[in-house]
Amino acid sequence: MGIVTVATTPQADLHDLDTSAARVEEEGDDAVRRAAGTGESSRASRHWWDRNADEYQDEHGEFLGDDRFTWCPEGLDEADARLLGDVAGRDVLEIGAGAAQCSRWLAARDARPVALDISYRQLQHSRRIDLGRGTTPVAVVQADAAVLPFADASFDLACSAYGAVPFSADTAALMREVHRVLRPGGRWVFSVTHPIRWAFPDEPGVEGLTATSSYFDRTPYVEQDEQGRATYVEHHRTVGDRVRELVAAGFRLVDLVEPEWPAGLEQEWGGWSPLRGRLIPGTAIFVAERG
Repeated sequence: MGIVTVATTPQADLHDLDTSAARVEEEGDDAVRRAAGTGESSRASRHWWDRNADEYQDEHGEFLGDDRFTWCPEGLDEADARLLGDVAGRDVLEIGAGAAQCSRWLAARDARPVALDISYRQLQHSRRIDLGRGTTPVAVVQADAAVLPFADASFDLACSAYGAVPFSADTAALMREVHRVLRPGGRWVFSVTHPIRWAFPDEPGVEGLTATSSYFDRTPYVEQDEQGRATYVEHHRTVGDRVRELVAAGFRLVDLVEPEWPAGLEQEWGGWSPLRGRLIPGTAIFVAERG
């Protein structure tokens, strides 16, 4: 099975994966806080991840593994946390799957995963991993998470490890879409940067320990080119915003997990570091069930 593309156009065949071809440096981009709508955010995310997928997999591939299901830079694994519960025999949708490492872990435990991502290049890396391992490819779909191309009640579980949610301008609509494709009683678990981190600079050192922005400022973070076109967008929601979005979509919040920084982990990942991780939370994992 190839990569199923919905409403986007692939740029290359999965067998033509050149690990340097998509690595395009964007020079002169400015970082600002400004409004960014659904279409602009979606386009920016697709192009950014297509450009940077190779570099991302090179930098973080060893940590992520080929079939490891880790929720966050703190290294909390689903094998230990079991936030999804028993996955064997379940239809599972991974949203913002990247190279589908989590889906590969699920498939190895007799689940039936589908890995969805907006970036064709990221999904090419999923195929690269499958071809290298000589294993049955994970089912992958290229689409926007806010417009899921699946029938109602198609899945038992849905999950996202730092995928899609922070990059969507309308996460209330995204939550409704996930609710729609889940069966009654289905579980939806997703991890995002802990909302409190938006008040602090995204720096791993001491400069990242002083609040410089309002936690309540929902203005998106936008990187844009010289013409003012967004090349990268992230959207901020408070903890309360996330809870209200889930409840309004028809979910019941089961748990909110804030992983502590583990002893012995010295690896930095962007703004995540032992220094910051031992003082302020870096990740929030929302566990919800469909009514």
